[in-house]
Amino acid sequence: MITDSIPNKQTEKQEYNRSSDMSTIALPPQEPLLTMARELEEAMAEENKAEMQVACNAIATYISESFQIVPPKVRVLGVRPRKGTGYNVEELYADYDLETHKIRLWMRTAVLEKVTSYGTFLSTLCHEICHHLDVVAFDFPNTYHTRGFYERAGILYHHVRGTPLRVLVWDRMRDGRLRINWPATMRNPGSGGRRR
Repeated sequence: MITDSIPNKQTEKQEYNRSSDMSTIALPPQEPLLTMARELEEAMAEENKAEMQVACNAIATYISESFQIVPPKVRVLGVRPRKGTGYNVEELYADYDLETHKIRLWMRTAVLEKVTSYGTFLSTLCHEICHHLDVVAFDFPNTYHTRGFYERAGILYHHVRGTPLRVLVWDRMRDGRLRINWPATMRNPGSGGRRR
């Protein structure tokens, strides 16, 4: 995962920096989220798209209501849209509509059309819920992919799944953007935070 470039326009740059500096969020009580996450995992094991959608909406609603905002509507779809051929295939895992506040999640991989892994699907759902929180709760209308955004999404994912939080290890790219160093992150269990 790579951060977006810092925008040039001053108001957008201020939003970007505020988002980047916001590395944590208030979390609602973990139960019933753990139960909802188990229901999602069971629905995925059965490849039951309707039940997956019910579980996703329950998670999104519970989290949104904890922030006292209207929840997004989540729709679960089939095979991921893709661009490219051969080894250069880009898949769309999900998206969030800034105006309608709707989330679309695709449950099947683009090439083999197999149900995606539970961890990937739940992580994607939490990522899109974080976009909703950015826009509706935190007044980040552009909901940039900043360092803080990815850290908030990670915190939410581990909270919903009930797994230990890992410290994200970041590498700076030549163009100034940051990339999560996954091998270093996976070797570096911890209680959250920032490293360079």
